[in-house]
Amino acid sequence: MTDPIDFTTDQRATLVDKLQTYFEAELDRELGRFEAEFLLEFLAKNIGPHFYNQGVRDAEKQLRLRMESLVEAIEMLELPIA
Repeated sequence: MTDPIDFTTDQRATLVDKLQTYFEAELDRELGRFEAEFLLEFLAKNIGPHFYNQGVRDAEKQLRLRMESLVEAIEMLELPIA
């Protein structure tokens, strides 16, 4: 099991700002810093793992495709046996 999603201080500040901007622009509601940090923590804990897991599956798929290509390239190196 991996650690929960954790952000650096700078990343957290950027994400909080984005949440505040979104709420103001799209929902016409002001979101305080505390509320935005609380929402970010909720999203990271409860929704973030779904995005993370999809990313892991996507990476695994790409790795499998590359491995298949590599196996084919190695098989082409084999010499015929008479």
